[in-house]
Amino acid sequence: MNNTPNRQSVFQNDFSRRQFLNRFGMGFGGIALTHLMSQSRVHSSPGHLPSTHTPPKAKRVIYLFQSGAPSQLDLFDYKPMLQKEHGSDLPDSIRKGQRLTAMTGSQSQLPLAGTPFAFKQHGQSGAWLSDRLPHTAGIADHLCFIRSMFTEAINHGPAVTFLQTGSPFPGRPSMGAWLNYGLGSENDNFPTFVILVTKNKGGQPLVSRFWGSGFLPSKFQGVRFRADDNPVLYLNNPQGIDPLIRRKMLDRLNDLHQIQLENSDDPEIENRIAQYELAFRMQRSIPDVTNLADEPEHVFKEYGEDARTPGTYASNCLLARRLVERGVRFVQLYHPGWDQHGNLEKAISNQCKETDQASAALVQDLHRRGLLEDTLVIWGGEFGRTNYCQGKLTKESFGRDHHPRSFCAWMAGGGVKPGITYGKTDPYGYNIVERPVHVHDFHATILHLLGIDHERLTFKHQGRWYRLTDVHGSPVSEVIS
Repeated sequence: MNNTPNRQSVFQNDFSRRQFLNRFGMGFGGIALTHLMSQSRVHSSPGHLPSTHTPPKAKRVIYLFQSGAPSQLDLFDYKPMLQKEHGSDLPDSIRKGQRLTAMTGSQSQLPLAGTPFAFKQHGQSGAWLSDRLPHTAGIADHLCFIRSMFTEAINHGPAVTFLQTGSPFPGRPSMGAWLNYGLGSENDNFPTFVILVTKNKGGQPLVSRFWGSGFLPSKFQGVRFRADDNPVLYLNNPQGIDPLIRRKMLDRLNDLHQIQLENSDDPEIENRIAQYELAFRMQRSIPDVTNLADEPEHVFKEYGEDARTPGTYASNCLLARRLVERGVRFVQLYHPGWDQHGNLEKAISNQCKETDQASAALVQDLHRRGLLEDTLVIWGGEFGRTNYCQGKLTKESFGRDHHPRSFCAWMAGGGVKPGITYGKTDPYGYNIVERPVHVHDFHATILHLLGIDHERLTFKHQGRWYRLTDVHGSPVSEVIS
């Protein structure tokens, strides 16, 4: 009888599954992988869907998420009635007994507050825009304004989670993860889903579940880029590590992985290896895309001087364009600081100075390069702001509370009708009176533009089939060209 143990049994004796993951999975991620293989060709990887359900109008998405909830009444939804009745109490016939937050629910009065900013119509479309947005006004005919967005979430955490994942409760995959799962990658040298956050900004916390994969395999989650010498954590080589040795280590790890797979059906083993290989390939691609030194002067002039400083909103907008040029499918920008419960006039003015020029420049830049046609650009926050003042209304300062019943977003490119305004609120800007668009409808529309039937992109988890839109939603056909 041959008592010599075979290779597989030795492996099983030496390494349990948990030990394998701990020693070779988590540990290896800390070392990081370096040195790309000599091949520099661009490859793509298909997603779960064998093909799109309909011909896609958009191939990629740039989502400019304005965290904190910009005030639609001071930017996009002009209401002369609020100017006329400034200081008067919100009529009961308008409120209709609807719930308020704890921050204003105990106020004896809810004084209406007109905007401190001037509004004008712009472009052939005649879109109404605040004077805080002169650059956005210049591209009004490229934009589709949705003035009838609504949600059930009244607090920031659930509302942002809802916009990003289709549910106010944590644990669901983010929109970018769904697209990564369904459509796959256009360039295997880059993540399919990239996160950019404006640096050094206060405001509501931004947590990783907003771009997480939820119950989808972990390889579909977003990869956050940081504004420093190491845009992706653990990507660079440790000092003294030879690139060729690193490649050999990855190959040996894969050998162990294959042995383990013979005895386990755990998909996370394969996902972890896929992430290692992506990190390996990114070592050449990421430094190239994040280095803006090759951009001409006129581009920095267009995006604004802040574009020269890594991590600013302007720089992230420019980086987003560079990423989609290279095949990144979903780029999510987060810009905090829009939560104006007080000091609204000054705070919104500052926010617009940081975002207006670069947002408009991104649309113009994509258009000039022929990319806007199949790139969907989205701008918006998690809910709107009240037409009444939180606290005491004074000439010097006032603020607005959370308002989930109506808010605004705009979209450009990617098969969206340009130069239109969709939906309408009442003269007080409180309730939607025409063409409401729920968060689920919004998501269904985005998926439709990408060629996906939102009811057919599904994943089975714990015995139930899930989708981004849960069991709701319909594409808004009127905004689709």
